[in-house]
Amino acid sequence: MIQIESRQNNTLRHLARLARDKKYRRTTGEMVCEGEKLLAEALASGVKIKTLLLRGSGKPDPVFQSLCSRAEAQGAGLFSAEPHIFALASDVETPQGVLFSCESPVLQTALPPVRSALLLDGVQDPGNVGTILRTADAFGLAAVILCEGCADPTAPKVLRGTMGAIFRQPLYQLSAACAIEQLHCQGLPVYAAALRAGSIPVTQISLGSCAVIIGSEGHGISEQTLALCDQKIIIPMAGTAESLNAGVAASLLIWEMQRAAGSLH
Repeated sequence: MIQIESRQNNTLRHLARLARDKKYRRTTGEMVCEGEKLLAEALASGVKIKTLLLRGSGKPDPVFQSLCSRAEAQGAGLFSAEPHIFALASDVETPQGVLFSCESPVLQTALPPVRSALLLDGVQDPGNVGTILRTADAFGLAAVILCEGCADPTAPKVLRGTMGAIFRQPLYQLSAACAIEQLHCQGLPVYAAALRAGSIPVTQISLGSCAVIIGSEGHGISEQTLALCDQKIIIPMAGTAESLNAGVAASLLIWEMQRAAGSLH
């Protein structure tokens, strides 16, 4: 294990830049994750770990030591740094005990045959995107499609929100028009979750074999995308709130899609 003592250390600067620079992540094909939970999920999913940075110089507990050994066996560089140096590589005020860089997921641009899919149109909040990916993974949704204006799925806040789902959930990146065209070619109707006149409550329509679009937190689904959809739908609410958080709305719709498809037992 190599001890990092300088703020100018190249490995430290690499990790810090991965945490803060989307363009750099794309150029390198790497992302940076934090915490033992994500490290275990990455290793279990067969993701290649590039660099591992431990906080402090103490010996890790046996379970954590085993994770580090597995990463090192892959060829990962193993480093440690005192807390004040370690914190420079983290994007949170209270860092966890380990940071690591790994291969970023490849965002596919061609959809395989799917029975259901969720499209995100301009969902910019990284916490919401992370929650949606975690929920999609939990309920076995076939595909999440990131359309225009969505938060970067490799951003640290998104990764924390996924709780490891980023390593498992099928993820695609297409324009809304291209995604809808491919889904229609597969015979799937595309529904837009929108608070508009003519929207049908989801209790009155089957979501068992379809795609659903969730719009941005502030503006909803774009007019151009709405025009391409087969039907607008809403989630019935009994209270007085005007709308739901995008992550919550997506979670409810994912559950209903999988329930209607008979995927939940």
